[in-house]
Amino acid sequence: MERTLVLLKPDCMTKGLCGTVIARFEAAGFTILGCKMLALTPKVLREHYAHIADKPFYPDVETFMSSTPVIAMVLEGTGIIARMRDMLGVTDCLAAAPGTIRAEFGNKEPEKSKMENVVHASDSAETAQKEIARFFSSEELFAW
Repeated sequence: MERTLVLLKPDCMTKGLCGTVIARFEAAGFTILGCKMLALTPKVLREHYAHIADKPFYPDVETFMSSTPVIAMVLEGTGIIARMRDMLGVTDCLAAAPGTIRAEFGNKEPEKSKMENVVHASDSAETAQKEIARFFSSEELFAW
């Protein structure tokens, strides 16, 4: 069993898509181990997006990701990292395959399609471990 971190991004929140997106995760057989709403601080965002923090577009990412609270979740399932990424589609909503979450619900404006893409998910087991630790303590995760 693998775990992944998922963030329901501000566009997911403001479009009222949280229940729809979570229902897809549950329908796929994923188990919710932890879930909370939080406001992302500049410090946490810089750490989370360290791989792009020096890019000229980063301030827009920080502004967007701190524009509303987000829902952070830890999900578990067999092969969840690859399966989740398949469910979401590629980062750019305009290039995401039909039927994926990003193709269906992401922003179709070219200048926003890579950032306003509804959900963040970990891209590897190693990244998932770091991201889960960034957002959740062990006491906030439940298994049954």
